[in-house]
Amino acid sequence: EYDIVGYHNKSQLSSKPIDVLQTGKSICEGYAGLFEQMCSIAGIQCMKLSGYSKGYGYKMGQTFTGDSDHAWNAVYLDGRWHLLDSTWGSGVVDDSFTKFTFRYNEFYFLTHPALFINNHFPDNSNWQLLKPTLTLKDFENNMLHNSNFYMLGLLTAHPETAVIHTVNGKASVSVDCRSATLFMFKLKGTDEHGLMTLKKHGMKLDIYPQKTGSHKLQIFAKPSKASEEVYNCVLEYVVECKSVDKAMRFPKDLHQPVGPSWFTERQGFLRPSHPDPIIHTNDGRCSVTFTLGKDISVLASLHSDNSSLTEDMRRRHIMQIHRGNQIELKIHLPHAGNFVLKIYAKKKSDPGNYDYIFNYLITCLNTEVKWPAFPQSYSKWAEDYEILEPLSGLLPANRNVQFKLKMHGIAKVLVQAENTYPLTQSRGYWEGTCNTSGCREVFVMVHENANHSFYSHVLKYEVETQ
Repeated sequence: EYDIVGYHNKSQLSSKPIDVLQTGKSICEGYAGLFEQMCSIAGIQCMKLSGYSKGYGYKMGQTFTGDSDHAWNAVYLDGRWHLLDSTWGSGVVDDSFTKFTFRYNEFYFLTHPALFINNHFPDNSNWQLLKPTLTLKDFENNMLHNSNFYMLGLLTAHPETAVIHTVNGKASVSVDCRSATLFMFKLKGTDEHGLMTLKKHGMKLDIYPQKTGSHKLQIFAKPSKASEEVYNCVLEYVVECKSVDKAMRFPKDLHQPVGPSWFTERQGFLRPSHPDPIIHTNDGRCSVTFTLGKDISVLASLHSDNSSLTEDMRRRHIMQIHRGNQIELKIHLPHAGNFVLKIYAKKKSDPGNYDYIFNYLITCLNTEVKWPAFPQSYSKWAEDYEILEPLSGLLPANRNVQFKLKMHGIAKVLVQAENTYPLTQSRGYWEGTCNTSGCREVFVMVHENANHSFYSHVLKYEVETQ
């Protein structure tokens, strides 16, 4: 195992192969020496190499000076040289260098030189086994991909430099991969100031730091098939931020990744009308449609940092309309600002709770915007019913208001205000007017069956006070 104590106190340390074998622990020098000795006994030509490494304690963007800090080996097999690092293959040391954990990692055994150079820079450049060879400056500036990056089948990352500078308060990172992979990120330990979208073959991340200075950015990944919730860190960057884009302050409730993707398609949300994660609206209204590929019930709610929306109102600024296997979410924002549209779903046959699926960011800069909520609907309001008018849940006082509703399979519809007004049916729509004088609330009620004497409430409107 790795000798943590010996690393801190070199006087108690021996790297002689026989001592390493007897104590069962050493540092890289001892691992590489013992490996060389064992190869020579087995008749395999082996060299012990030294150089700089981007290992534990390495800080992004640092420069390397002075003596080499790591040792590894090259072996001659089948007519050519190969590189390996038995220290790194044996396990991991924590950042404070106080604890070693055994974790066998075959990535560092006979690694391709083009990948090995990513974190091993030999004193003698011939041992890069590359043509042309890299300079130390290249090595210092290059992006660090750790073994998880390759183990997860990731292909490339952009930018390829360890340090990224924001332009107008924004920095972007993208990763390409072969198979469906889930990603997350941490900027200074949180995933707040970014917008990550999943692509079929990777992900794209836009970062908007809300403070100037240096920020550590980590990218994590896991295969979509992985049952465990563990994401592994695959990339680290340093983001240098000169100026802050205050307009890109995201609501706390925004959940990463944002927008639709192959993942939401798997959950049954097909052909989104808005493939992008951000929906811009000037008049405070927008409409999002999907084809539902499964028999699912959908729930949506609206969230914002500076909104005093109650749980009920979060849903009532969104109206769901079903047409066959299409669903439309009509959204009327209560005011300008940045909102999160959260979408949940469950199997219709499941009695349980709704699962969170994904979210959008909706932005509206127009400060004139102030839409009232949609009318309140009751359980008898079927999901394929539709309100054409009035869409506003707040009706003007002392006015004649026109109603037009699309409902089927019912015998009679009444609108109850101070008086009761029947609606008449024509071509699948129920239409008529009602007067709002002298009442605070207006109800729409239906007779499901001509033989029944009772009505069910389906909608409730408020009436403006005088």
